[in-house]
Amino acid sequence: MGLSEQTVEATTRRGLLSAAGGVSLGALALSSLLEKDAASAESSTRVLSGSGGLPGLPHHEPKVKRVIWLMQSGAPSHTDLFDYKPILAKRRGEEIPESIHKSQKLSTMTQGKNKPCLGPRAPFRQHGKSGRWISDFMPHTASIVDDICMVHTMKTEAVNHAPAMTFLLTGAEQPGRPSVGAWTAYGLGSDNDNMPTYCVLTSRDREGSCGQLFYDFYWSSGFLPSKFQGVKFRQGGSPVLYLDDPDGLTRDTRRTLLDGLAKLNQQKFDQVGDPEIQTRIAQYEMAYRMQAAMPEAVDLASEPQHVLDMYGPQVSTQGSFASNCLMACRLAERGVKFIQLMHSGWDQHSNLPTQLEQQCVDTDQPSAALVKDLKQRGLLEDTLVIWGGEFGRTPFGQGDINNKKKHGRDHHPYCYSIWMAGGGVKRGVSYGKTDEYGYNVVKDQVHVHDFQATLMHLLGVDHTRHTFKFQGRHYRLTDVHGEVVDGVLA
Repeated sequence: MGLSEQTVEATTRRGLLSAAGGVSLGALALSSLLEKDAASAESSTRVLSGSGGLPGLPHHEPKVKRVIWLMQSGAPSHTDLFDYKPILAKRRGEEIPESIHKSQKLSTMTQGKNKPCLGPRAPFRQHGKSGRWISDFMPHTASIVDDICMVHTMKTEAVNHAPAMTFLLTGAEQPGRPSVGAWTAYGLGSDNDNMPTYCVLTSRDREGSCGQLFYDFYWSSGFLPSKFQGVKFRQGGSPVLYLDDPDGLTRDTRRTLLDGLAKLNQQKFDQVGDPEIQTRIAQYEMAYRMQAAMPEAVDLASEPQHVLDMYGPQVSTQGSFASNCLMACRLAERGVKFIQLMHSGWDQHSNLPTQLEQQCVDTDQPSAALVKDLKQRGLLEDTLVIWGGEFGRTPFGQGDINNKKKHGRDHHPYCYSIWMAGGGVKRGVSYGKTDEYGYNVVKDQVHVHDFQATLMHLLGVDHTRHTFKFQGRHYRLTDVHGEVVDGVLA
């Protein structure tokens, strides 16, 4: 009985596949599943498996061993909090002169519209030996002014949140590049084999009325190997996914299972030579070690009461900014190299009169407590703490500024304030100067790429030499830009 055309065609296809690659469709499917399994394990655990780091790094003696970045998403208003400009209150409601704003690009919400001066929501007072002007909304930050380096002249390229945040964290406005934490982990490796090198903790304003979305590419490894991606902590339940064993599974049983799985994976690696299989083995081992180390690290109840009191009443609420700040201190104490806190709620276009003060209540005390706590634990000297957003907010008001409950400020990329504390940076100083309206930089601009270069320098990395070849080009965090800001270095 002759074969049908369909059977001949199917047989020919199978023969072609077998002859061409020596593998069956089943083997191809298995290979695909193995790749997906490796990717799943990597994306679920996302930890480094050991100290590692690149040969030759650090390039020079580092000033800091670790970084804690208190990212204030949505953009805190610099003229309301740190950059005191009395003329804004004196000329309230008057138009900011065209010679100042120069019709520069703004968001579509205020482009081409009136720009009435709007003074700060709370009085400013001088604090510390440095006589630093700080808003009354930030009394706890005011108590550490002699420990911080205030930079008033940050400048970015983007006028909207996601591109500006992506630019600040990855060096490009478009998603796809590695984040600064991933670059750090890739170059410098881990300080604790039992903990991730790069951790991310998120929180948001209590009202939930003006929070920005947190995209995974804010802590992505981009084109770097995926094991350098940030490990995101959850706001409830077990902080890290997939670490808890099922009920009834003992530690010894888990060890036996992993040993057997490692043998099977090694046999598969010996057959096909896929490096992702060895990555999977290492990730399983790291997850096993984290099962013992992580519960102790995130147990805030073990802290003495006076430490808990430092961080304020929300410290016991898992996922709050206060809780995350204390968690960051404990992770730093246990050798985590890069800790990124993402807190949203500063996008105050129409609720500045009510939301700004609440945001300060939620973030001011924990931020200052973190600096004080690191100091009392002997960690501040080799830790860099960064506080700030992706850009600032306009010195002029948005909406009807005579409406006491409903007005705000638009996005402002041309100058804004951040502060730093800890190893390698000057203390009790202000760097840079803005014009009398707080609209433009007039002295010592710090572009985002300059800031990134300085951060890498403090970690012992030359940003021009720390590169990765991808699609034929050598990429770096700062693209082809950036100069170390010597004026902030101690």
